[in-house]
Amino acid sequence: MSSGLRAFARLIIAVAIVMAYVALHLAITAGMDLRACDRFRDAPARAAAFTSALDRYAAGDVSARAEIRAGDAWFTENAPSGASRSAVSSATGDAEKGRVSLARERVARLAADVERDRARLDRKLGSSRATALYWAVPAVVLLGPALWLRRRRRSGAEELVCVVSQFVPRQPWWRRPVFLMGSGAGYGLFAGGVIAAGTAQRKGHDMPPLTFMLLLVGGLAGLGAGVLILRYTRPRSARGAAQALLADGRHPVLYLRSFADDDTAAQVDDSGAYVSIHSREEQLTGALGAIGPVITVGRPGEPLPRLGAARFYLPLDDWQPTVLRLMELSQLIVLRLGLGASLWWEVGQARATQPARKLVLLAPGGLPEVAERLDEHLPTPSGLNEVAGGDAWTSAVITFAPDWTPHVHSVGPAPRAKPLRGALVRRGIRAMRAAMASTMNYTPAYHVARAMKAALASVGIRKRTMGMRANLAVQTSMWKGFTVVTAVFLLSWLASRALQLFGAQ
Repeated sequence: MSSGLRAFARLIIAVAIVMAYVALHLAITAGMDLRACDRFRDAPARAAAFTSALDRYAAGDVSARAEIRAGDAWFTENAPSGASRSAVSSATGDAEKGRVSLARERVARLAADVERDRARLDRKLGSSRATALYWAVPAVVLLGPALWLRRRRRSGAEELVCVVSQFVPRQPWWRRPVFLMGSGAGYGLFAGGVIAAGTAQRKGHDMPPLTFMLLLVGGLAGLGAGVLILRYTRPRSARGAAQALLADGRHPVLYLRSFADDDTAAQVDDSGAYVSIHSREEQLTGALGAIGPVITVGRPGEPLPRLGAARFYLPLDDWQPTVLRLMELSQLIVLRLGLGASLWWEVGQARATQPARKLVLLAPGGLPEVAERLDEHLPTPSGLNEVAGGDAWTSAVITFAPDWTPHVHSVGPAPRAKPLRGALVRRGIRAMRAAMASTMNYTPAYHVARAMKAALASVGIRKRTMGMRANLAVQTSMWKGFTVVTAVFLLSWLASRALQLFGAQ
């Protein structure tokens, strides 16, 4: 499935979900209108009984007073806000004060008022039914294309799933949904804690001391609880490689590295403006997600998968055929260089069997022997030694021309913006630039994503969103938290409406 078709499929699903939610809300509203019509069905008889009770009370029948009160209570509970309820309420008040003749005048047209109110309720019911239908029909119609696109997306990944699924550990069906719910609670607490603590810090001088302390302490407690929950639930709810391929539908990015690099890739860097719990590998995976789902071989025997690329687990004695097959089926191979023999076997196989533009190498800094070993596999020297003193995690990104000539792109800080020219331009853009700068997260993974974007562009693969995706990966906890809080609020409101409809049946 192409990126455009995948985006279109997601748009259809999102529109269908929104329309279904609105249709459900309108259906509940129509149900409440129907109940109101049913409850008002006896209004003509009740109006006649109320008028008769007033006549008897005027004739001196004191026992009719209880019937008047009962009639007023019935109209108060069952009649809509309108002429009939107002007339009965006013007439009851006048009768209680001894103004019986005035009370009888108020209900002289009660039967006509009841008919008008009933007609208004019928029109309202018809309108709410039609509106609910107008939203429900497109939601149902969109369900067909959504299911077709889902099936097509899954069919595009069938061969890959067959290759990978035999190496993904089996889990109970309930495991991931349960831990996803736990992660949702963690994200909600995380976002709520950040908001509360941030509000206390920004506006604490305008608050009463008790409010300030409650916000600050409560926010920090929520933030800490959210982090602890997420540390426990996120690895247990992570998608395996087969699930990631089915969910995405595109051919994957195969990420190969030494298992010894996992600890460095799991490091969480300070993100500046945002509190982050997401590792370097998660940020790198987020950037590569512009191309396709990222899968990798997991470390054998690890109790929980590392977060980032979706894992599958190969046997120690027969892993090469599967890696070769996945090299063929992947649209990009990203290989992090190191000193292990297995890595250099993979470099040699990619060099021998795959197109040059398909291979991207990530080179660590401070290891000159890596540059020497790489030059042994290439027709021309890479010149990697010139940047080998950079960041120990990733100092350079290497892509290849069709004849396997290497192009080395060093990983470094983002370049400074060019000076603005013109007073009007400066004034117009200064505020926007300041706002953007406050949200940028120049982590090591962000610099790698920028270098990778430039490296891929040099071989004709242009993905403009890679840097932005690396930034968004840092902010994922906040955005997921906001989404969870919003979804809980909307579902709670819908549930309260449903309880209001069915609770008083």
